[in-house]
Formats: sequence, structure tokens, C-alpha cells
Amino acid sequence: MIRLGKLTDYGLVLMTCMARQPGRTLYTARDLAAENQLPLPTVSKLLKQLLQAKLLVSHRGIKGGYSLARLPGQISVAQVIGALEGPIALTECSTDITGLCDFEPRCPIRTNQQIISKVVSGALDKLSLSDLVGPLQLGALSGAGASAGKDGQELVTIAPASGRTQ
Repeated sequence: MIRLGKLTDYGLVLMTCMARQPGRTLYTARDLAAENQLPLPTVSKLLKQLLQAKLLVSHRGIKGGYSLARLPGQISVAQVIGALEGPIALTECSTDITGLCDFEPRCPIRTNQQIISKVVSGALDKLSLSDLVGPLQLGALSGAGASAGKDGQELVTIAPASGRTQ
């Protein structure tokens, strides 16, 4: 099973919460914890990691807090996942680091695994925090620009419910 960690899930929830309210610029860890019903130490830890990844900006002072470093449409889901999980890769050999797997030199599907990993990463890179604010829908590529897998089935796309395809 390919699975994001719970902290990454919470990080996406926090970032989406901040993206959902464009008029509000500052968020404290305490407010985010209360609003999302998450433990304050967990929220503080995640905000620190997202700050280090330059996805958030910290504002000091009595009325300080955190804000998104860029507009929600300019922060991808892949960037948030990368900040909290590390590089997006489905297998060890899908990263740019060699030697992580003893089977790597003779693996017959290594190149295919790398391609699959890039497709997944690319899909996550196309999704922004703005997209997560509203409902998403699954669809299939169709028309002249559609790509099909080896078995002739159309590839699935993810799009906001507004109809903009990814």
C-alpha cells in the first residue's frame, strides 16, 4: 500500500485551512490546532517543518503568526508532501539516490518504476492548495490529446469540480 504519513495528512489539512480563508493573513498554531481539532504540539511541529521548507512565513510579535509564503494556487500538493515526507518516490530505486536496494543493478522494472513515480509526482505537482479547497472529481482523458495505457484504457485525471482539468 502506498500511504502518506498521518503528519503529512495533517500538514495538508493545515495548509488547506490557511488557503481556504484568503482574507485572513495570519494564523497562530493555537488557532489552527483548535480549528482543525489537532494537538497543539503536532501543529507546532508541522508549522516549523513547513516554515523550513519556505512554504510558510513566520511573523513575530504579539499579533504574529504564520501565513502562506505564496498564493494557494502557487503551492502544490507535491511541495507540501515533499516538505513533510521527503522526495516523492514509490520505490527506493525511484529516487535519484543509487545503492538503496541490493536488487537495483539487476532489477528488470527499475526504469518503469521511475517513470511511474514521475507520473504520480507530476499529478501531485499539478494539484495546488487552491484545488484542495473545493471538491475534486475524477475523470478520464478523452479526445485527441488523450493518452492511453498499454491495455488501451484511458488514463485518469483529477480535476476540481469546476471542470478545470489537471
